[in-house]
Amino acid sequence: MTKRAIVWFKTDLRIHDNETLMRAIELNDEIIPVYCFEETQLLKTEFGTAKQGNFRVNFLLESLVDLDKNLRALGSGLIVTIGKPEVQLIEIAKKYGVQSVFSKKEVGIEEKQTQMLVEQELWKMKCTLDVFSTSTLYHAQDLPFALKDIPDVFTNYRKRIERDSKIRPVIESPLVIKSPTFELLKLPTLSILGFNEVQSDERRAFHFKGGETEGKKRLHEYLFETKSIATYKETRNGMLGENYSSKFSAWLSLGCLSPREIYDQIKRYESTYTANESTYWLIFELLWRDYFRFMMKKHGHYYFLQQGIAPIRAELNKHNSTEFEKWKNADTGNDFIDANMMELNLTGFMSNRGRQNVASFLCHELKLDWRYGAAYFEEKLIDYDVCSNWGNWAYLAGVGNDPRAGRVFNSEKQAKEYDPKNKYRELWLNKI
Repeated sequence: MTKRAIVWFKTDLRIHDNETLMRAIELNDEIIPVYCFEETQLLKTEFGTAKQGNFRVNFLLESLVDLDKNLRALGSGLIVTIGKPEVQLIEIAKKYGVQSVFSKKEVGIEEKQTQMLVEQELWKMKCTLDVFSTSTLYHAQDLPFALKDIPDVFTNYRKRIERDSKIRPVIESPLVIKSPTFELLKLPTLSILGFNEVQSDERRAFHFKGGETEGKKRLHEYLFETKSIATYKETRNGMLGENYSSKFSAWLSLGCLSPREIYDQIKRYESTYTANESTYWLIFELLWRDYFRFMMKKHGHYYFLQQGIAPIRAELNKHNSTEFEKWKNADTGNDFIDANMMELNLTGFMSNRGRQNVASFLCHELKLDWRYGAAYFEEKLIDYDVCSNWGNWAYLAGVGNDPRAGRVFNSEKQAKEYDPKNKYRELWLNKI
C-alpha cells in the first residue's frame, strides 16, 4: 500500500529549509501539499478590525502561486481549499488514503486551537499529526533553558543564547517530490474572498511581491548586489527608499524565507566581504524575532490581554472610538503620525521607526487600549506576524518585555531627527 501524508502548509510557504516538508518526504512514498484558507481569517476581530486586509491577502495569494510553481517543478503541486482545516484536511485525507499530516508547530492561541481541532479529527481516522519548528533562527530544542525559565528581559536571553546555543545548518531543498497527479492550481481571487483589488501607490518605499522566489531574490539583492547590509545599522531607522532596511519581514511572516537561510547568507557575505556592526545587527533583529515567538510560547494568552504579561502598574487606558478612528485614518493633526498612518493605509507597510511612533502615540498620547492598535496592524501590515506584532505592541504599551516599562516617543522630536527636511511628511501629506 502506498504510504501517503499531507503536508499542511501555513506560514511556511517555501521549499528550502523546511523540516516539515523534508520529514514528510523521507517518511512517506507520496505527499499531498495543502493550503487552507481558514474561514476565521476572513472575519472581524473583537476590536472591529478585519483579521486580514487586502494587502496581506494579495501577498499571500502571490506566495501560493509561487509555492505551487516550485512544487510542480519537483513533480508535485499545491491543493488550495477554503473552509475549516479540521474539515477540509479530513476530506483530503480520506480522498487520498492518507495516514498522517505534517505541519509546522504553532504557538499563537488561535493557531494552536486550530491545530488541536485538526489533530482531534485526525485521531478519529487513526491518522497522526506530526509538527515541526520551522519559524525560528534557533531551534526551540536547542535553547539553554526550559520554556518556563526563558528570561523576560531580551538582553539576558540574547547573552545566554549567543554563548550557549548553536544555529542549526540550513536543510537542503528536495530534488524531487513524489505526489499523486493534481489538477492545476485553483486559487480564489481577492474579490471571491471578499477583498478589494490592491491599488499600487507610486510613493511606496518598496514593491512587495509574495513568494519564495521573490524572497530569495530580495535577499540576494540586499546582500550581494547593492551590499546595503554593510550600512544596515546606520540606515535601519530610515523612512524613505528601498534599502534603508532589509524588507525581509514580509517574506519571513509567511515563511517564504527561512531565518536560517538569511543567517547563512549573511555569514557568506561576511566571509566574502566583511563582518561589521551592521551585519551583526541584522542577525540581532532575527534574535528579537525569535524572542517574541518564544515569549508567546511561554506566556500564551496573556499577550492578548490589556494588562499583558506585566503586573498592572497603572490604570488601564479606556477605548475611545472617535480618537481611534482619527488615528486609523491619519487624521490626528500630528503630521508625523498622520504621514506614517497614510503610508500604512495606502501600501500595507510602515518603517520600524514609524511603527514605534504611531504605537507610542496611540498608547501614551491618545491613551487608548493598545490592543486596538495591534489589531489594526494585524489587518493592514503585509508583514504581520502574530508574535512580533503583539509582542512589540505590548512592549510599547509598557505591559510587555520592556524593563523600563514607560518608553514614550516624543513624535515632534522624532520627526526632527528622522525627517529633518520634511521629505517623508511632504511625500505622504503633500505639505511642507
